[in-house]
Amino acid sequence: MPDGSIFKRCGCRHPLTHKPYGNDCPKLRRTNGAWSSDHGGWAYQIELPRTAEGHRRILRRAGLPTRRAAADELDHARALLALTRGDRRRRTELADVLQDVVRARRPLPDVDRLRQRLRGDGPLAEAATVAEYLTDWLTHLKVDTNTRRGYESITRVHLIPHLGEVPLDKLRTSHVRQMFTAIERRNAEILAARTSPDPTARWAVRGIRTTGASTRQRIRACLRKAINDALADELIVGSNPAALVKVPGTRPLPIVWEDERVRHWRTTGEVPGPIMVWTDTQVADFLDHAATLDPDLHPLWHYMAYRGPRRGEACGLRDSEVRLDRRETTINNQIATHGYTLVQKPPKSRAGTRDIALDDDTVKVLATYKARRAQWRLAAGPTWPDTGLFFVRPDGRPWHPTGVTQRFRRLIHKTGLPPIRLHDLRHSAATFALHAGVDIKVLSEQLGHSTTTLTRDTYQSVSKAMRHEAADAVAAMIRNRRRPTA
Repeated sequence: MPDGSIFKRCGCRHPLTHKPYGNDCPKLRRTNGAWSSDHGGWAYQIELPRTAEGHRRILRRAGLPTRRAAADELDHARALLALTRGDRRRRTELADVLQDVVRARRPLPDVDRLRQRLRGDGPLAEAATVAEYLTDWLTHLKVDTNTRRGYESITRVHLIPHLGEVPLDKLRTSHVRQMFTAIERRNAEILAARTSPDPTARWAVRGIRTTGASTRQRIRACLRKAINDALADELIVGSNPAALVKVPGTRPLPIVWEDERVRHWRTTGEVPGPIMVWTDTQVADFLDHAATLDPDLHPLWHYMAYRGPRRGEACGLRDSEVRLDRRETTINNQIATHGYTLVQKPPKSRAGTRDIALDDDTVKVLATYKARRAQWRLAAGPTWPDTGLFFVRPDGRPWHPTGVTQRFRRLIHKTGLPPIRLHDLRHSAATFALHAGVDIKVLSEQLGHSTTTLTRDTYQSVSKAMRHEAADAVAAMIRNRRRPTA
């Protein structure tokens, strides 16, 4: 039976022994010996390469509707086995795969795809679906807790619903594009429902958010990371389809709260964009108010507004990394939140670990705060907790980043300043540095960016000084070439 055979079999059982007849049922053949046309189903079988232990085995599939279907699948099995002729190890592996496929009642592997796997020396078994792979990938992924939560959320909400049923090795750029098209279509449906005259439609999307441009970028990044890991583990071969897809949407750029925009906001309540930057006067006003109304957090906010560290980096600044006599601090720690639990950890990237030089004003503010903190510690006595942090609450405990943000918002509302996010103090610090003529490389290192590209793309659009200098230079050039008037 090396080339295989085709036959019929049924589910009838012997009336006395109740054992299945298989292909020996008397109803399967006519009196002339031909196969019956109205009883049983078609089947085929072919001898497979021996097991690794040397045992013989048969590949058999029954229940096929026609002889043609059985013949076609038998030819399919022969073509697959022919691909591994002369390679004993791969023939044994292929036989294992074929047996597993038939037992699971799945189709035989595609000949071209199997040939590709053989060429890449990858595993011959059918690839898991995207859902199966992502579930296992998340289980073994070695990342921090917050990153894991982000990946798990993206996988659950977006990747598995849209791509989960696709076999991993069949995932193509078209599938990824279709996912983002569906996400944009859903965004349009949500926005249309919000403005619908039908209250039922508005209620149906109450509390449902659209998937913004930054989230779409994170979806693509998560999928790209997962597939890169599959390629590295040789689970699949080829290119990464997520890397070949352009995700619509651009990073929002900072907008300065100019006087005209502030007046429009006071009249209409409309904020021009998601990232707003205070002017130097507005920052100064805020810090003056903070020194009076929230003196406990004023030094931390001053540090952020002047030197631009991230919120977690400011909250996690170590006391041992503040050298006021040398006018510098070192960022090598941050406070992150896992749920509401505080976790101290190093900066996420190598560029995040950096020295930040201090100006005289900031040194004075931090020195005054340090003396005040010493009074707090003296009053607390032995109950003072030794956190090793520079910025702490009056009882010595760390500042919770969420609490710092909430108090920042309340103070802005109380002072009547135009709204910004706490993170936008960092944008203000970057904008002021560019206005002051700080080199883009120096600024990039101060902010902890890995390259100057992000710094340039994000902040040079709001550097008015550069734009004014360019406008004056063009006007001067034209003016020098004009003929003098009589």
